[in-house]
Amino acid sequence: MTVFKNIVKDKILQITIFITIISLFFARPRLADINFHTLFSVAAMLTLIQIYAYLHVLDVLAYKLTSIADNTRKLNILFTLLSIISGMFLGNDITVLTLIPLYLNIAKKYRLPQILPVTLIGMGANIGAAFTPWGNPHNIFLVSRYNVNAVEFFKWSIPYLLVSLIIMAIVFVFIPKKDIPVQKTESIRISWRPTLLTTLIFIFFFFGVFRVVPIIYPMIAAIALALLINPRIMLRIDYALLLTFTGFFIFISDIQQIPAIVGGIHMMVHSELSTYLTSIISSQVMSNVPSTILVGKFTNYAEALFLGSNIGGFGSAVGSMANMLVLKTFNQHASVDKSKFFKEWTAMQFLGLLILTIVGWLLLLI
Repeated sequence: MTVFKNIVKDKILQITIFITIISLFFARPRLADINFHTLFSVAAMLTLIQIYAYLHVLDVLAYKLTSIADNTRKLNILFTLLSIISGMFLGNDITVLTLIPLYLNIAKKYRLPQILPVTLIGMGANIGAAFTPWGNPHNIFLVSRYNVNAVEFFKWSIPYLLVSLIIMAIVFVFIPKKDIPVQKTESIRISWRPTLLTTLIFIFFFFGVFRVVPIIYPMIAAIALALLINPRIMLRIDYALLLTFTGFFIFISDIQQIPAIVGGIHMMVHSELSTYLTSIISSQVMSNVPSTILVGKFTNYAEALFLGSNIGGFGSAVGSMANMLVLKTFNQHASVDKSKFFKEWTAMQFLGLLILTIVGWLLLLI
């Protein structure tokens, strides 16, 4: 019932179902338009992420790093860098759900700032998630849609990551250094055998994403491992995201058969720059996952869409699912004014969006 309730209350899925039902009045979906490689890849990714979460790998890393922080600047740097690295491998959702409560517990204990550090953790998770195909679900769609190989993908993501790290480093300079007691390391044990098995399947999954092996095999392996470790892991998977992908594939299959709509969308993505800007702007109102699927069906400018969709995760609360989780998690665990956080968080998000939009445009020109 919990799984069903989580699926039903997902806002993005609700909108997806609504527009998909409307599209069915105009056309019927075609099976060939359903990207099963993307669906199987996302299913495998979500399963592996939940296995790592169950094994508390990120929790251990977080406690180990915070045990060496002796001032506020170092604590902010460590948490932000961990969020970036975690975002690369575990995705931005799991990262913010794990690290924000942990930081806020420390912040409340020693009366440390809460608004800026939590904002940086969320932004770091989005930056890191853009680096790998599995960090953001829409990156998996891009790899599948355009048949992108690993070399080409990282040729796009590495410059974006490096520039983002430089910007973050500049922000760190302005964070004051206030001494804090060194944190005691929590005693959390990692089960090394299932962790190693999960990592091996993750490597197998990497080859599946880039079509070196059929993606269905890593997906089956990931599900089998989850069932072997603890069948309840399968209850934690974000099935709403899988249904959102499926719904949008059906919706786009329908509208592709309506010439007037196809013509209008083609006019919006007729060039590299227009594709880039369209993906950023549309992400602000419909989130970057469905935006990427929609724009990706009507353009061949893969790099522009990659940069636009990942940068579009900044800005509004709906730009990325992780943004909504940041707000939700902060409201649940913080001890400072929630409305003040929302105002300052929004200002930082849109400032980041503006700066990264310029950065992405310059990267496209190079």
